Amino acid sequence: MLLLLLTNLTEYLSNPGLSEEIFVDVSRGSKLNINLDIVVPGISCQFLGLDAVDTSGDQHLQISHNIFKRRLNAQGQPIEDPQRTESLGSSKADEFKKTIEKLAEKKEGGEEKKEKEVKCGSCYGAESEDLKCCNTCADVREAYRNKQWSLPEPDKIEQCKNENFSEHLKTAFTEGCQIYGYLEVNRAGGSFHIAPGQSFSINHVHVHDVQPFSSSSFNMSHNIRHLSFGQSIEGKGSPLDGHYEIASDGSTMFHYYIKIVPTTYSALNGKVFHTNQYAVTKHKKVVSQSLLESSGMPGIFFNYELSPMMVRYSEVKRSFGHFLTNVCASIGGVYTVASIVDAIIFRLSQKASKVQLG
Repeated sequence: MLLLLLTNLTEYLSNPGLSEEIFVDVSRGSKLNINLDIVVPGISCQFLGLDAVDTSGDQHLQISHNIFKRRLNAQGQPIEDPQRTESLGSSKADEFKKTIEKLAEKKEGGEEKKEKEVKCGSCYGAESEDLKCCNTCADVREAYRNKQWSLPEPDKIEQCKNENFSEHLKTAFTEGCQIYGYLEVNRAGGSFHIAPGQSFSINHVHVHDVQPFSSSSFNMSHNIRHLSFGQSIEGKGSPLDGHYEIASDGSTMFHYYIKIVPTTYSALNGKVFHTNQYAVTKHKKVVSQSLLESSGMPGIFFNYELSPMMVRYSEVKRSFGHFLTNVCASIGGVYTVASIVDAIIFRLSQKASKVQLG
């Protein structure tokens, strides 16, 4: 009995009550953080990109800020540290700038100026007014994309040879990629996706260039290790955490339609957490390989919209009357069970005594 009393007392002191309210969301938050950790085991990081578009018209292509890519081997183990772009600190940037200025002052001679001149690489017939020189493999691909021409074999392009582009092609489907981090978008409905190829926009149309491969070559099987919107709350999971999808029928478009509900959590200690819950509906579609039918692009697509309603959870201290009610209910339950057991034992003993007398 004492143990039962201590259990109820501990629960009363350590577990506050939780009240729930629903009301119209009148908050004016300008940004929404999307936290993600997604593994694509069948495509290397070199050929995957993350893009985001919202209903206000803002497009973010090939996002790299706060987003990291980690190369994985066929067993899913990391090959190297995540690929990231770090900017120089302000002090280092100033030193770098001063060094460049000093070098520029020294190299004012004619011969030194010639050495400083940047060579204009060939675009292999795809030159235009906007792009007259192609000094990198990406420039050549951009020039051919603008002309809507098919890219030649990389081994025939000098810039691609210098950047070992053919080596990247060999590992395109023998490595995997983990994409993780967070992206900050406008607090409005929108979408983001992970898809193969270089993304760009032509006449407000979002396009992916997957040359020299075809879109049907990419297997977008994936594992969503984590996906959340806003601050995470301990003990509150997300519906898509640990979710697997296998593209067993070939190149597939995976669609996730997400309804986000803004949520506020107020703790007893006065701390307030602003986060979001969400519900999700899944759909997938096999990309057709027919030339007569345009059926989309293989990839992982997330479409989200925000609910006009907000949920507020508030921790409340349980009343002492609630504690007494629980104690009385527990004691009453113990006595009830004890009386039932006693009655059963009494009847069994009576039957046993009658059998002995008989």
